[in-house]
Amino acid sequence: MPKQFSDLGISAPILKAITELKIVVPTEIQQKTIPLLLSNTTDLVGLAKTGTGKTAAFGLPILQLIDTNLPVVQAVVLVPTRELGHQIFRNLEDFAKYLPQVSIAATCGGIPIKPQIERLATPTHIVVATPGRLIDLIQRKAINLKETKFLVLDEADEMVTILKESLDEIVAELPKTHNTFLFSATMPGTIKQLIQNYLNKNVVQVSANMETIGNQGIDHEYIVVDPIEKLDVLMHFLNSKEGERGIIFCKTKAAVNKLAKNLAINRFSSGALHGSLSQGIRDRIMEQFREGHINILVATDLAARGIDVKEISYVVNYHLPDVYEAYVHRSGRTARAGAKGLSLTVLQPEEVVEIADFEKELGIKFTQFKKPTVASIEENNTLLWAKQIFKTKPNHDVAPELKEKIKTVFHHLTKDELIEKLLANYILQNKNEPTEKPVKRLKKN
Repeated sequence: MPKQFSDLGISAPILKAITELKIVVPTEIQQKTIPLLLSNTTDLVGLAKTGTGKTAAFGLPILQLIDTNLPVVQAVVLVPTRELGHQIFRNLEDFAKYLPQVSIAATCGGIPIKPQIERLATPTHIVVATPGRLIDLIQRKAINLKETKFLVLDEADEMVTILKESLDEIVAELPKTHNTFLFSATMPGTIKQLIQNYLNKNVVQVSANMETIGNQGIDHEYIVVDPIEKLDVLMHFLNSKEGERGIIFCKTKAAVNKLAKNLAINRFSSGALHGSLSQGIRDRIMEQFREGHINILVATDLAARGIDVKEISYVVNYHLPDVYEAYVHRSGRTARAGAKGLSLTVLQPEEVVEIADFEKELGIKFTQFKKPTVASIEENNTLLWAKQIFKTKPNHDVAPELKEKIKTVFHHLTKDELIEKLLANYILQNKNEPTEKPVKRLKKN
């Protein structure tokens, strides 16, 4: 029988909250980490892939160790992005539903600092922060970390550059007797250096393999396309996933904008997410995605960090990531909380040889996704054309006299006859054109 959270030493109020959240069976990283953190005796390095429940692995024991009689900051959780910060803040608030005396604050960059300073003027036990904003608060003497017992570095591999520059200043504010818990999906040399410099020499390292509850449900697949057909193949795939939510990853902001524009032209319910957008726009797009108002996010790697939406059924790597850990973080956006998910990588022929390296490095197995036929792609493009017509808003600037003349041209036709003629006209126009032309031509209409 698998272990329960009660076996790990989690207290009744927290058990009640996580049971209501349907968090019942601890993942491997949670089983290994929670008892160690509750013992409150050691620094810890937790190595586990995205989606394996790291937030609960450190969040549950820290909540339990908070002394609510002391109105001071007792734990700081550092994160690479504001999106991830607010996700962790929401998770901790949910876990602490029946611990009303525990006070949690999010102090991340990208939004005005004044409300955060005002919030920290009231008793606060746990602070979730981005490094830059935390240093700003320290320099303004708006936060006191002199009695902080726990420092958590979450997704450390994604903020290693920032940490190298700022960790000295943060650690200088902490008492000498504090514990550091570092969590990472990968262990590059730069992270090993951080561990050596900032964690106790007797640090305990725990790791969870890929086959955890959060990740075993991911199907890793790839599809091989020529550059000229890449967009059409993606459109075909997205049409087959109509009504489902997914994220498409691109390497650059320019690629995100270009692809998002093509999706909008073809009337897909989508939004773009990258670092050059204002925080307000990013927040609005994320909220629309969480609420189900848009189904597809087109994003860069860093912008998509912190997206923890359970119903993401697929991830598309429109461009192969440069580093293995980026693939781990991308694919980890799907198959959350034990659900199933698909991670589809779109490759050009010369990139296929790299799949074996990804398999070897990450301990996963890819299967080939069946490429649609030319006829199927043409049919899909015709459907996209029809949907575009259906979703086009009437132009009220057209003169009534012209509308009447147009109506006169068509007034003898039945609905079926009109559709037949429109379809025949579309096919005639596209008969001798390459497959990517319909998408490009639709842009002009």
